[in-house]
Amino acid sequence: MPFIPHSEADVRAMLDAIGVGSIEDLFDEIPGSLKVSRLEQVPDGLNEMAVNRLMAERARLDETVLNFAGAGAYEHHIPAAIWQIVSRGEYYSAYTPYQAEASQGNLQLIYEYQTMMTRLTGMDVSNASMYDGATALAESILMAERSQRRNAKARVLLPTSVHPAYRKTVRSILELQSIEVVEVDCPEGRATVDALEAVGGEFTSLVVPQPNFFGVLEDVDALTDWAHGRGALVIAVVNPMSLAVLKAPGEWGSEVDGLRGADIVCGEGQPLGVPLSSGGPYFGLLACRQALVRDLPGRIVGRTTDLDGRPGFALTLQAREQHIRRAKATSNICTNQGLLVTAATIYMALLGPEGLRRVAAQSMRNTRALCERLERIPGVRVRFPGQPVFHEVAMVLPRPASDVIERLAAQRIVAGVALGEEYPGLGDALLVCATETKTAEDIEQFARALEAALD
Repeated sequence: MPFIPHSEADVRAMLDAIGVGSIEDLFDEIPGSLKVSRLEQVPDGLNEMAVNRLMAERARLDETVLNFAGAGAYEHHIPAAIWQIVSRGEYYSAYTPYQAEASQGNLQLIYEYQTMMTRLTGMDVSNASMYDGATALAESILMAERSQRRNAKARVLLPTSVHPAYRKTVRSILELQSIEVVEVDCPEGRATVDALEAVGGEFTSLVVPQPNFFGVLEDVDALTDWAHGRGALVIAVVNPMSLAVLKAPGEWGSEVDGLRGADIVCGEGQPLGVPLSSGGPYFGLLACRQALVRDLPGRIVGRTTDLDGRPGFALTLQAREQHIRRAKATSNICTNQGLLVTAATIYMALLGPEGLRRVAAQSMRNTRALCERLERIPGVRVRFPGQPVFHEVAMVLPRPASDVIERLAAQRIVAGVALGEEYPGLGDALLVCATETKTAEDIEQFARALEAALD
């Protein structure tokens, strides 16, 4: 624990120096009605030895769990070298590299991150970075609307196979932007051209998740060609780990007028070396075609040369400077998730293309093995049979999924995510995930515990 060195005399001297009678006077702007005299539920202070003992006892309760939940945040193995490097002072204490001559190391790292992202996604340019995957999707839709600049009412098609939290975030950000969000039902687990055709009317962009919230792979080629055939942009929402084995969004669909694939790619970068951390902080990735770069929010690092011909790096685009442009700013987000980008860059560099492919492929094998084992339990079946999946799958149980999750939690097993809470039509479906961290013994332990909970 940290040592606080200030004595009462030190505190008194500092208060006298600024002309304040007590520490309480520093907070005199808070109305008295909002203050409490004492914290009734907080025990009296303990000495250092007692606090150390208390924290050790609490730490022993923090045992590891067997985790089969995914739904947008995934448990991958993170080599120890990654955060050992990230925690170095050069990275850990750095913020925004405005002063290029003093920030060459950070600028080079961000440049390399952008390069890796463009190679994964098949896009021309990548920024660095967004808050998280959900806000990256909202910013992508805003970006699409800015680039199209149609006279007709702005409209985006959003399949319900997109993560529920992403859809809620999109509505929260876009509801005051005069952009109509049209949700398209996906009763068979993924979007179809027929369902999109039934919506009718003009639209600016179509969101295509790959893989989608249910783990199912969308027919991205057909969806991309359908949207482009109607003059709309395609926004891909991807799991970056899946891009090690799946077709890059930049290669989706047919070539039209020399262009092919999605126009904008976004997603959550957490699978790339960022721990689960009870939900964050994470970071969002965002990439696009060169033609859309002026509408891209965030910052871009470019490689250049100085007067002596030596290579160097500098911020070449800072489109979201709302502290200067205010209401005219490209984006309303200004924080840089640079530390998480650092971890992701080191993770991708350490594993390399082959390492990423192995992680993704092993995750797929484990999920297939998990699915086959769970289907041997009476009453358990795949919710969307015949649909290809990445490393998640929806399973139907013979009793409420929320009850099963609670029973297995008592055995320190995170069973998955109950889909009925967000998708009432899916009833007792359970979304389960197996990454490369799971062994055959883990899968068998989970299956036996699930079978007992259903008995």
